[in-house]
Amino acid sequence: REYMARLGVHTVDEMVGRTDLLRQSVEASQAEPHKGKVDLSAILDNPYAGNGQKVTFDPKAVYNFELEKTLDEKVLLKKCGKAIAKGEHIELDVDVTNTDRTFGTILGAEITRQTGKGLPEDTIVINCHGAGGQSFGAFIPKGLTLNLTGDSNDYFGKGLSGGKLIVKVPEKAASGYAFINGVAGERFAVRNSGAYAVVEGVGEHGCEYMTGGRVVVLGRTGKNFAAGMSGGIAYVLDVENKLYKNINKAMISIEKVENKYDKKELRDLIEAHVAATGSKLGAKVLADFDAYLPHFKKLIPNEYKKMLTLSAKLEEKGLTSEQAQMEAFYESIGAKH
Repeated sequence: REYMARLGVHTVDEMVGRTDLLRQSVEASQAEPHKGKVDLSAILDNPYAGNGQKVTFDPKAVYNFELEKTLDEKVLLKKCGKAIAKGEHIELDVDVTNTDRTFGTILGAEITRQTGKGLPEDTIVINCHGAGGQSFGAFIPKGLTLNLTGDSNDYFGKGLSGGKLIVKVPEKAASGYAFINGVAGERFAVRNSGAYAVVEGVGEHGCEYMTGGRVVVLGRTGKNFAAGMSGGIAYVLDVENKLYKNINKAMISIEKVENKYDKKELRDLIEAHVAATGSKLGAKVLADFDAYLPHFKKLIPNEYKKMLTLSAKLEEKGLTSEQAQMEAFYESIGAKH
């Protein structure tokens, strides 16, 4: 408290944001090679503050976060305010984009502010269409339901506090195909969930977090290939036999391309690649496919492989493909349904 008094503040709350009270230490160790050379002005100065103005985080005084431009303020609060106060059901349709960050959070805060404990489930339902931005549905309370038809960015549902989030694929969605007559950069096919792609080399972190689809790499890969890959299959042409140095082996198996279905799938994809791009490398591989085939490596996630094997056995017992896949999925995770 004595130190705070010397700074001219009485509470910790008064100290929050007071970067004007910070000073760069001159007592750094003599062994520190960068002593006095670090410029901290970018974090100690507030570009919104005027000359002599104390730095605070009062948005009305210093910062302008432009919250009035958010969908929560422009649409949700205006249309749902009365429903919150009366506890009445309301349902809205809203188009969202990936720049609409923390969508629903301000509305959720208003629900908590007015009710204290939230509302009965599904009192307020927001049907969203498009791409959810970062922190979609963060901290939303009970009574607020966000249905998202599309996809969403990182921190989805961060700090979920009783609300309900539902995400589903649009009915007309298609994963598609990508044929690239060249080498891709980092994180090619990251989080791929169903697309089929052919490329002639990739940088680091290729197929990272991939959950579905097929990727054919007719060339080298960078480091950390297939890190966190939990679904789908990657075929990599490894003529120099160096792929093993770059693979993240935590979740995958490395196999030869020997199954007749795999051989056909691989060849069909390369043929489509050549037809679409005129790739000379692809044409070269096709011209001597049997000779190149032993140099291809098939990368498949271990759990995904188990599910495919189980699914095939269930189909042999008479289940449809879709039924077999669902049964295999539930059995692979040990869930009852």
